[in-house]
Amino acid sequence: MNTIRLHDKSFKHYITANQIHKAIDALAEQMNNDLKNENLPLFLSVLNGAFMFTADLIRKMEFDLELSFIKLASYSGTQSTGEVNEIIGLNTSVEGRTVVIVEDIVDTGVTIEKLVETLNEHHPKQVKICTLLLKPDQYKKSLYLDYVGLKIPNAFIVGYGLDYNSLGRQLPEIYVIDS
Repeated sequence: MNTIRLHDKSFKHYITANQIHKAIDALAEQMNNDLKNENLPLFLSVLNGAFMFTADLIRKMEFDLELSFIKLASYSGTQSTGEVNEIIGLNTSVEGRTVVIVEDIVDTGVTIEKLVETLNEHHPKQVKICTLLLKPDQYKKSLYLDYVGLKIPNAFIVGYGLDYNSLGRQLPEIYVIDS
């Protein structure tokens, strides 16, 4: 599919499934090297968007890990609201543990910054951040992003877990809004 329509918007093909999986392979290799000696790291997947990425990523890990989910919301339609709402909170102890936040996309950094602040209140050993996609022109926070799959320009995208008003998450490739 070269173009798709979701609700009132058209999207054109942008990132292939092959490009996504190559980025995941590179991230997995880096993480396997960095985390192989950690004692049962906790991978904390941010729902809903990161579920596909998380599933593909953790299948490539060569060490034992624990997986948990947190659900945060900061978008309405195609725009960030600037506020982070916690819908499903942390339900696993992180004290003294290495926590790897797994995000689908980091743009402004508001969500990731809020999540790291929340985690640090529970005294983890360390917090690492992994994102499949980064919008470097939008990211203005000082948090170091440990693992970045692909850098993309500031455009609204859907597919591979990302949605537009709840549609498009199931797409195996990524599409960009067609303006």
